[in-house]
Amino acid sequence: MKRIVVKVGSAVLTQDGKIALDRMRSLVAFLAELKKENEVILVSSGAVAGGYTKLQLDRSVLANKQALAAIGQPVLMQKYATKFEKHEVITAQVLVTAANLAREDEIQKIKNTVDTLLANGVIPIVNENDATAVEELVVGDNDQLSAYMTKHTASDMLIILSDIDAYYDKDPRKHDDAKKLKVVHEISEEELTKDVTPNNVFATGGIVTKLKAASYLLNSNIDMFLASGFDLRDVKSFMLEKNHIGGTLFTKGI
Repeated sequence: MKRIVVKVGSAVLTQDGKIALDRMRSLVAFLAELKKENEVILVSSGAVAGGYTKLQLDRSVLANKQALAAIGQPVLMQKYATKFEKHEVITAQVLVTAANLAREDEIQKIKNTVDTLLANGVIPIVNENDATAVEELVVGDNDQLSAYMTKHTASDMLIILSDIDAYYDKDPRKHDDAKKLKVVHEISEEELTKDVTPNNVFATGGIVTKLKAASYLLNSNIDMFLASGFDLRDVKSFMLEKNHIGGTLFTKGI
């Protein structure tokens, strides 16, 4: 049985300032199916957006963003719990900070908790503890957080579901002839140092943060798969049917 981390971004989980319930429902159904033959850890954005549905504060102010995360985290978890319950799956909240990921003893505590949850058939839902972060949202973004969690929980693969459906040889928003790259073995330093360009008001990343996550995992010989979170056909085909139709696999392997 493989251990899979799935990260879903704010662009997928939110629409018009609200939680995108239909997309969340589709995600939950996929994860419940994936869980039948794998251990599944979910890294989920959306707490700030969830808070914004209750209280419209200026998100550019850090204290407001932290307050929105505090409001939104239970909102997000309640929605997940309700949807997973229909598939007879129990969920658990795991909040971490950069400090947790900087010390071996703290990393081991996180792994012990996740191991226990997975051993009992529970899906851990991980997010950064934004409400108490003191220097922006300290890990930086959930792409990086999901990569760290993948490595530190001895997981076999990270799946990032995003508004970006694959890695292209050039920016598809600017070039009509951009081509999807199905398999990537290495990422150039030039690509890793480009400006971050998030597409969603609640997002903190873009393709660059995903490439950084992939590079981090490639250095540890761990695979990452990037696919659309709006249309789950590519990730379902790849993970459930073992057929690589769309999306990008980052791997050291063949």
